[in-house]
Amino acid sequence: QGQLVESGGGSVQVGGSLKLSCAASGFSFSSCGMAWYRRARGKERELLSTISKTGITTYADSAKGRFTISRDNAKDTLYLRMNSLKTADTAEYFCAACRIGDTGDFVYWGPGTQVIVSS
Repeated sequence: QGQLVESGGGSVQVGGSLKLSCAASGFSFSSCGMAWYRRARGKERELLSTISKTGITTYADSAKGRFTISRDNAKDTLYLRMNSLKTADTAEYFCAACRIGDTGDFVYWGPGTQVIVSS
């Protein structure tokens, strides 16, 4: 059974940067596409970014130009570099793995890590 554990969250000031990590285990990481989601209090869960098993990436408008998704298959780890952080980026951030088909649900989810951006 696959497991994901996020790390790197915390509190940062507006304009600052954070790098989140997602450590994967229990499944073939290199065979799965990965994603980062976030959920702000009282809001819908938002898909921020995806990266395919071959490294093809997508970004939501809210992440374009500021966030960078990457993966290290040798370390079974997913990353999200977040720059120029805004108060609107305050949310719980989740990684997800192994999408069913091209548009389906992800099979594995991490427990999330909190990011708080303060002015």
